[in-house]
Amino acid sequence: MTRVAVATTSAIAADAAREVADAGGNAVDCALATALMSMNTEPGVCALAGGAYVTVWAPGHDPVTFDGNHAVPGLGLPDDERGKGKVPVRIDYGGGISTIVGPGSVAIPGALAAVDRAWRRFGSLPWSELFRPTIEVVRSGFPLPAACRYYLGYSGDLIFNRSSDGYAALHDEHGRLYERGSSIRVPHLADSLAAIANDGAAVFYEGELAEAISSHVRKGGGALTRDDLASYEALERPALVADVDDWHIATNPPPAIGGAVLTAMLLACGDLHASDWDSTSLDKLIRVQRACLDFRRHRLDKADDVHGEATALIRTARQGQLLSQWSSSSTVHASAVDDSGIGCAVTASSGYGSGEMPDGTGLWLNNGLGEIELNRRDVDSRTPGERLPSNMAPTVARSEDSVMAIGSPGADRITTAIHQVLVNLLQFGMPLAEAIAHPRIHVDTTGEADCLRAEPGLDMPESDLPLHAFPDINMYFGGVSVAAFSRGLGFDVAADARREGGIFVSDA
Repeated sequence: MTRVAVATTSAIAADAAREVADAGGNAVDCALATALMSMNTEPGVCALAGGAYVTVWAPGHDPVTFDGNHAVPGLGLPDDERGKGKVPVRIDYGGGISTIVGPGSVAIPGALAAVDRAWRRFGSLPWSELFRPTIEVVRSGFPLPAACRYYLGYSGDLIFNRSSDGYAALHDEHGRLYERGSSIRVPHLADSLAAIANDGAAVFYEGELAEAISSHVRKGGGALTRDDLASYEALERPALVADVDDWHIATNPPPAIGGAVLTAMLLACGDLHASDWDSTSLDKLIRVQRACLDFRRHRLDKADDVHGEATALIRTARQGQLLSQWSSSSTVHASAVDDSGIGCAVTASSGYGSGEMPDGTGLWLNNGLGEIELNRRDVDSRTPGERLPSNMAPTVARSEDSVMAIGSPGADRITTAIHQVLVNLLQFGMPLAEAIAHPRIHVDTTGEADCLRAEPGLDMPESDLPLHAFPDINMYFGGVSVAAFSRGLGFDVAADARREGGIFVSDA
């Protein structure tokens, strides 16, 4: 039997991997089952009716990424029926976030299509086996994770009270938001998952669930049509590959933005070979983050040709010219490897959530059109079916005798978190658990003025950026999970203490 290791964002998601591995599943089966559990048991943080990317690198195959990201709806609608049903809100989460919710914020959801296509290409178990652990947990009730309760404390009343079933799932009989660890039962969700498990993804995109989702959104003024759902396809793309020393690192390619930014950071820091982050190394890290994130803000985020701009960013980093030319959430993740050498990384997001749940489905809908910091171009000017920007960067790395899957939730901190852990592992030679636990920095470019955010314990260099020092490690800096396998050393797996992580390794 194939042995598998998984690192992810919750203990019950890791338990799903255990069940699927015991049934004979490979790394792809386990990663997909783990992601399905996370998507359906982390309310507010993620949901099945969102977007996802799946990166797979199997022996004898080139690395690929399955693109199931949110897409622009409105197929067949006249222009004057688009752009309606939007509700602007501002929540205090993360220092203050403006976003758009309601029916008009709902994009075409592609997460399930990506899961389906990755399973058809690389899975080994029956489709229904991927869903069995999640259906059982959702039907009996699951504990509300701390990260979800923290986010819902800000967004519960403003966003997630917009539907009767959604409100009932998150509030007790007195109308109080459930506390961390409370048992959550989402009405009708288990039945919807059972229908998908029995009849395939088509029931979500073309069947009764598609009708319920589209009808709910259209009645509220949103643009998501039955044609949008029926015509959606997850796309298989060659992964974006960068070399760091003896490792080949494959990540999410354009038109997603996260993978290109991560690749540029890796290339620009390729000459770091210290033993730790001293002030000199941190100074270079800060300058690299500023350069990459500044390039992203001014060129990638508003680009008509994302491929061309991403190519320019990576080419400049390869040539060592990045620093001379440019000087200035909500996601879940699963990483899995097996002893046959397959690596699979899955990252999924539903944005901040639209707050919409069609009656009788148990499915929270995304607000992919409402993520203002990602959609810096007017989404209503985009063509229906066009993929939206994304920070997600599920990554698989391979050397001569090892394979590693890595990724993180964390909005615009996804790339900076993954980058720092990879440098810790591949260039500084830290043990896996230490590489993940090590303090991080992040250059924040989302406010009116850039600032530097840092966890304690670092030898910070002088910088012209205002410093916001956190008192302890914090989920703001992501939640990296890594699963690795080496023919000589076996499995190594770790999940980030910044999130309620979970790990699983098959018995020998």
